[in-house]
Amino acid sequence: MARRNTSSGPPKRKSLGLGFLPDELQHGFILHLPASKAGTADVVLSEHRDFVFEDGEVRARPITPEDPDARVRVMRSRWEEISSAFWEEATRRLRRAGLTAPRMPKRGAIPIHPSLGKELCILLWAIEDADPQLIPEAVRNWEGLAPEERWWLYTMTAAATGQAMQRGIGWRKALRFALTENPVVKGEGLPPRTRKQLLEGHQLSLL
Repeated sequence: MARRNTSSGPPKRKSLGLGFLPDELQHGFILHLPASKAGTADVVLSEHRDFVFEDGEVRARPITPEDPDARVRVMRSRWEEISSAFWEEATRRLRRAGLTAPRMPKRGAIPIHPSLGKELCILLWAIEDADPQLIPEAVRNWEGLAPEERWWLYTMTAAATGQAMQRGIGWRKALRFALTENPVVKGEGLPPRTRKQLLEGHQLSLL
């Protein structure tokens, strides 16, 4: 005798990678993890508004740090310093939203929901040229920011110095100093009214 489905909750939405919803979005990020395990191998995060799907998967075109869609490039050794903290938080948020999250991959092209992609991007911007000894401090300060504060930092930085090759100048440089040298207390970075307006203006209220 077949079991009856007693679940009363809404059906789960199908997502790819880290919360990317192909039926709802055409904007998001792709994390490009190299096949090489060398610490100097390039990890690239790119932002896209023209996703192509094949057999239910995102088809990622080859991308270089010089590509206008590339937001940041770091060495694999630096990615590995921050990857666990980012993946754990992303996984918690996705599960709370009723979405599944994969185990952290070692290689390949991973599509990421735009809001999570922005949050990852500012962390990578903060550590791309930082003293390696300050990377744990950058992670702690990133964790101290509310999501909407991270989105605001992304918006301001991307508007001026948002391409991978624009490192070490302007907002990118300021962001590095802000997250590696100054302690951040969660929720105190922006006034409550501003945080509320930023949150309402983003598409990912579920995260």
